Amino acid sequence: MSAPVDAFELERALAGGKLLTSDADLHAYSYDGALERARPDAVVLARRTDEVRRAVEWCAERGVPFVARGAGTNLCGGAIPARGGVVLALAPLDHVLEIEDSGGRAVVEPGVVNLKLQKELEKIGRFYAPDPASFRVCTIGGNIAQNAGGPRCLKYGTTTNHVLGVEAVMPDGGVDRFFAEEPGPDLTGLLVGSEGTLGVVTRAWLKTLPAPKTIVTILAGFPTIAASIECVSDIVASGVVPRVLEAMDRMTVDSIEAYCRAGYPQAEAVLLIELDGAEAESEAIRVDEIVRRHGAGEIRRATAFAERERLWEGRRGAYAAVARIAPNVLVEDGVVPRGQLPEAARRVRELAQRTGLTVPLLFHAGDGNLHPNIAYDERDPEQVKRVKAAGFEILQSCVELGGSLSGEHGIGADKRAAMAWLFTPETLALFRRVKAAFDPKGISNPDKLIPSEAETAPVRAPKRELTAAAKKLVERARSGRSFRVAGSGSKAKAEPGLETLSTAGLDSILELDRSNYTATVEAGVRLEELRARLAKDGFHLPFGRGAGTLGGAIACKSVEGLRDNLLGCRALLSNGAVVELGGKVVKNVAGYDLLKVLLGSWGAYAVLLDVTLRVLPRPPAWLEAKEHARTFSPGRWHRALKRAFDPDNRLNPSVFGTMNP
Repeated sequence: MSAPVDAFELERALAGGKLLTSDADLHAYSYDGALERARPDAVVLARRTDEVRRAVEWCAERGVPFVARGAGTNLCGGAIPARGGVVLALAPLDHVLEIEDSGGRAVVEPGVVNLKLQKELEKIGRFYAPDPASFRVCTIGGNIAQNAGGPRCLKYGTTTNHVLGVEAVMPDGGVDRFFAEEPGPDLTGLLVGSEGTLGVVTRAWLKTLPAPKTIVTILAGFPTIAASIECVSDIVASGVVPRVLEAMDRMTVDSIEAYCRAGYPQAEAVLLIELDGAEAESEAIRVDEIVRRHGAGEIRRATAFAERERLWEGRRGAYAAVARIAPNVLVEDGVVPRGQLPEAARRVRELAQRTGLTVPLLFHAGDGNLHPNIAYDERDPEQVKRVKAAGFEILQSCVELGGSLSGEHGIGADKRAAMAWLFTPETLALFRRVKAAFDPKGISNPDKLIPSEAETAPVRAPKRELTAAAKKLVERARSGRSFRVAGSGSKAKAEPGLETLSTAGLDSILELDRSNYTATVEAGVRLEELRARLAKDGFHLPFGRGAGTLGGAIACKSVEGLRDNLLGCRALLSNGAVVELGGKVVKNVAGYDLLKVLLGSWGAYAVLLDVTLRVLPRPPAWLEAKEHARTFSPGRWHRALKRAFDPDNRLNPSVFGTMNP
């Protein structure tokens, strides 16, 4: 049980801030877009950062849990106050503080609605790429908490790729600012997608992009889902990177037509493809050839805004269309490697037939993200039970197929127990240590994202075997000695008197997923050798050139563009445990993004064993040789992470020196 909330005392601490305590108000903040319900003890309507700070400081002094909330559109139970306590309603913090035209940066408060920012940017010919389906109502703070995605993710990436920095009220009530380009571990990347469990974002610096002058939208119907996904793979293999590659199955299309008569073709699968930029017209010709080759029937194309909006009308109305079937819709959010989408769709259809549930299916097909929309009536407890079980079965299938529990909606309360399917006990233990390091009282959005030890069950997918060279490093780490960690040795710091733990022998390409455009390689491979070996197979690295090993480039944050193309890794901790972070899918918002904090850590947190990277079918437009390897002065949160990863300071100990806070 949490400590009781003295509303009078809290209101006095807010120094004039707005506090809600009526039954009606508390009920309004007891739920989000998911199934779970939990009532808060009080709601703070925050209008300034200082009010958030005062409220969190008050909670920290008394051990009262708090939950940050934006618009409440969260679909995983992430915004419910699981232990009561205080809801920090950030919607009133809704100012666009600054927009730079030439610098491509916007500074916003967390309550700014995504659409509001888009409209402000339109005035100067720019746009903000992340566009979740709820963009008309969801807030930027919520997008950051969940690392939200949307249809444009295939080309432009998720929220984490567009957040340059954040200001956050930390769980002890302190206010800190973090920027992705600062030397040292990427704490910005850690906070994005952490679902408010490590702090509350009160300001964000966002990357904006020039609005494309040309946009072409294509709608095409296919005889089978498999044909549509094969078409998607061939489009990507051709070197075309659409800004949108959406797929809908027959049941979804039929629901849309019954709802708004969008004029979609009567086909087993429909693709909505959108291209933008200077080459959009020429790329549209190539795409047209590819969709016809894969048996597309009716094909429609639009370039004018009004025409494109008509083609989009059905896709945007898909959720509302399904909601007409039954009072409630459970929107699942699994993700698989692109080549596994047909099998994932087959399993969803088989499940629907077996359970008698209605399960229309949507895909962000370009990045393997599927959204089964399960229609149900929450007034029927038996049906709710079947729907929850079906949702978990779908997610387990995604994990079995090499994917993840969530591509963009997050884990929250709904999927927390399922994290044991995806991560090893060692990785979950590391997540818990990180949470405890940032929030030792466990009051910042508790009971979300990471399962407790008692909830963890050994049902995860089989672990890929380590190579012989990696196993040798593991055995040496288990000795309990301290080590100087190095790759080629070109950037490693001097550590007199220490043995060297070298990754230079880890130089294999472990897997090249040709349909998913990912490569898993050992961390000791030299960057230029890796570039040459991949090129022989027709694949290319989407980041700048650099000397030394891949692991060294990550540890030193030395290569331009590397950050946005790291998908997953296996890393060796100082106690000999191996943890698995991220995965092999482009969209993955399950767990803390600890690969981001290894970026720039100078090998002082963990030893990279292998890394999964996004690769391209043709060389990128830029291959700069710009390289930098800046050292950093550890701050208190860097040290907190060091204690979570390496409490005895055994790896590159001089980076942190003494381990006092």
